[in-house]
Amino acid sequence: METHETSSFAVRPLATPDADGDNKTLLQRAVSSCVYVFERVMPDPFVIVILLTVLVALFALGFAPKGTPVTILAGWYKGIFGIFTFAFQMVLVLVTGYALASAPLIEAGLRNLSRLAVGPRSAVLLVFGVGAIATFLNWGFGLVVGALLSKQVAKQVRVDFAWLVAAAYSSWVLWAFTGMSSSIALSIASPGNPLNLVEQHTHLVVPLSHTVFSGWNLLAGLAGMVLIPVVFILMRPAEKDIIEADVNLLAADEKKMEQVNDSRSGTFAGALERSRVCALVFVLAGAGYLATQWIHHGVSLDINTVIFIFLLAGLCLHGSPRRYVNAVTEAAKVTGPMLLQYPFYGGIMGVMGATGLDQVVAHAYIHVASGSTLPFLSYLASGLITLFIPSGGGHWAVQGPFTIPAAMQLGASLPGTSMAIAAGEMAGSLLQPFWAIPVVAIAGVGVQRVLGFTLVIFLTAGSLLGLIYLLVVPTWAGV
Repeated sequence: METHETSSFAVRPLATPDADGDNKTLLQRAVSSCVYVFERVMPDPFVIVILLTVLVALFALGFAPKGTPVTILAGWYKGIFGIFTFAFQMVLVLVTGYALASAPLIEAGLRNLSRLAVGPRSAVLLVFGVGAIATFLNWGFGLVVGALLSKQVAKQVRVDFAWLVAAAYSSWVLWAFTGMSSSIALSIASPGNPLNLVEQHTHLVVPLSHTVFSGWNLLAGLAGMVLIPVVFILMRPAEKDIIEADVNLLAADEKKMEQVNDSRSGTFAGALERSRVCALVFVLAGAGYLATQWIHHGVSLDINTVIFIFLLAGLCLHGSPRRYVNAVTEAAKVTGPMLLQYPFYGGIMGVMGATGLDQVVAHAYIHVASGSTLPFLSYLASGLITLFIPSGGGHWAVQGPFTIPAAMQLGASLPGTSMAIAAGEMAGSLLQPFWAIPVVAIAGVGVQRVLGFTLVIFLTAGSLLGLIYLLVVPTWAGV
């Protein structure tokens, strides 16, 4: 019999369609079928990016004005290397967030929080709520906190581990693209940023108060925080379908992370590596720089500033250079798929830009849009484009250049239209496995099984967000 086994799963058969469906709700049977299909049909995410590259190249050949083989190959090559800076920034967001989440103080807090879970319902509410709050502050931090808290809770409560990790991932998706570390919001809030497309057309920047902290964006997020946990509770796997985490493997992973290299203990070099003074000097220097900049220029956040803050916070909480290096080393182990796939998504972006396929996509919906419907249509288009380009910044680089001019021409809200793109990527990421990769790598669970659950969240929360951007945002944000 075929078996399902990952680093943190108990050995159990793969999900099978329920023959009798006894004691199952309609939603539970539907989810069980989705999990069954995803586990057997969906290939590795790297295979997906290869297939998407081929698909985009074929579309470019058939529909793009410059879709010649030479242009496609040249754009693909240029895109692969053109995304390196942004890719490294995104990897650092994850690494610094992971390192901060693995600090002793944070880990102790997660262990204490996990004791609040006494059953499946409280477990999913706890993991979702904590993950959402952490992600709103920083998507790299939230990505790791949700996965690590899931592992702690799984040692306390008998739950389907993939179901719990899917809740953690859904909480991350909810705020990763529209929270304080939103790539799109930070880009248009940063003067001189190459991706500040609003500034390039209007010579103005859009502060976070008009995007992340706007009433309509917070409303959409809070509505999701109510709806999504309810859906997870309703689709909790039936007792016989539960695949638990292997508690022994989880404990072994935790023990491994706590090990510190003491091979140079007792030496001068070892003393420096464990010195709190060395760490404190760096932290104070970094804090001094930020304080100086914010005093003279006002408080502002961009991608580099967010990375820097989490770097300083992680080093401060770990307390020594050696502990922080160990934490970063562990974090780097889960970035391999990102490092491999990001260049190829950059290649897809390069093909679309070089051949003019991005403009073809633009004209397919802009000519039927109005000032009030552009945010909603941008949301729909963004969800589709996310399947091809799951990077917030890379995605913005493709969709932003034709959406922002359209918003200006139609008189649509620039903040509302920009965040509609971010929200569309949020919905699309519930189906696109790219961002689930680090979560499942940290938690030790199969990505296909997790996406079987998030498909239901896509259908429910995605529809809710669509209604908000169709009916609420045009009025609230202004047309």
